[in-house]
Amino acid sequence: MTGISSDTAAPALAVVVPVHNETDNLAPLIDEIRAALGGGPAYEIVYVDDGSTDATLGMLKDLAGKVPELRVLRHVACCGQSAAIWTGVRAARAPLIATLDGDGQNDPADIPALVSKYNEEGGGERLMIAGLRAKRRDTYIRRLSSRVANGIRAGLLQDDTPDTGCGLKVFPRQAFLDFPRFDHMHRFMPALMIRLGGRVLSVPVNHRSRERGTSKYGVWNRLWVGIVDLFGVMWLQRRGSKPQVVEETAGQGGAGGAAR
Repeated sequence: MTGISSDTAAPALAVVVPVHNETDNLAPLIDEIRAALGGGPAYEIVYVDDGSTDATLGMLKDLAGKVPELRVLRHVACCGQSAAIWTGVRAARAPLIATLDGDGQNDPADIPALVSKYNEEGGGERLMIAGLRAKRRDTYIRRLSSRVANGIRAGLLQDDTPDTGCGLKVFPRQAFLDFPRFDHMHRFMPALMIRLGGRVLSVPVNHRSRERGTSKYGVWNRLWVGIVDLFGVMWLQRRGSKPQVVEETAGQGGAGGAAR
């Protein structure tokens, strides 16, 4: 794959949005996604309801009857953001994925710029374009904890991504499915792409204050899990291999064939 296709027979881009108890943000965010992508190549919007206990699922089902691009999947019980992203990417029909958080803080208007950057770089099976929130619209303690976590992560993983926590990313579907799957993996997607021998480029994006709903972000309840996951990813990096595969043709003598 060398970039986003204009083939109308199937969606070229899938926007995957994991949500948990986000009733008030559903319709406004879906409207913004449609406004950002309307008039371009065919796309689909894949919402994954991660075991919501409010009216999220009912509202999504109602919206699906009005929005032809919208598909709705649900987890019977809450399994976490990484599991919801994995479910959405696996179910997506498009070869290129865009992810964003369901709380409305990521701006869907930035998706075309990330897709354009992906195409400008030649696309490919191992390229990720990550959003970089130039001006965070969060509380001081959340900004501080993210700054500390990003510094530690970057120093240990060398993932060359200043804002790996930004939910807005564009990447090939198949590359994501090649990642090792574990809880909280969404925080380490750039490192996992690099582990596959890929590249990660960051693009400045808008970041907005949460206007509706309640944040599920907790500083201390994520700290210890994050530390364990960090060392787990370091373990994966040390044991990853990047073989160069050559397909040989019958009858050829010596070294030959096409590298993959």
